[in-house]
Amino acid sequence: MLPLRTCLQAVAVLLAALCLAGCFSNRQNEGAKLYQSHCASCHGEQGEGLRRLIPPVAASDYVTRHRATLPCLVRQGQRGPVVINGVEYNQVMPGHPDLTDSQIANLLNFVQQNWGNHNEPYTIREVSELLAPCNGSDGQ
Repeated sequence: MLPLRTCLQAVAVLLAALCLAGCFSNRQNEGAKLYQSHCASCHGEQGEGLRRLIPPVAASDYVTRHRATLPCLVRQGQRGPVVINGVEYNQVMPGHPDLTDSQIANLLNFVQQNWGNHNEPYTIREVSELLAPCNGSDGQ
């Protein structure tokens, strides 16, 4: 039989692990939720885009090549032609000024790691620094 103190310590560690898992799992899913609510209606449920009207974010060379400008693109949107996977698109993409720096990081990390994209994740600090040139960082 284990001493009562050892049992209580084991229970405390287990409870702490369960609480931490819950906290982190919500943050890990935040990028997917943000994509669903802010991007999926245009870029598609699986990032596939819409024919030659709206570009894909799935398996996108643009996502890989324009890492430094993606945070400003999410915050401020984009106008004018853009070439993605060899196809030119020319639609207006609305910005999302309501998203915090950390939400933009989570959203971009979701895109960076899904649908054939295998790119390095962003840190919140990196996103804040990349937002500085477009006066977009909120420091959060």
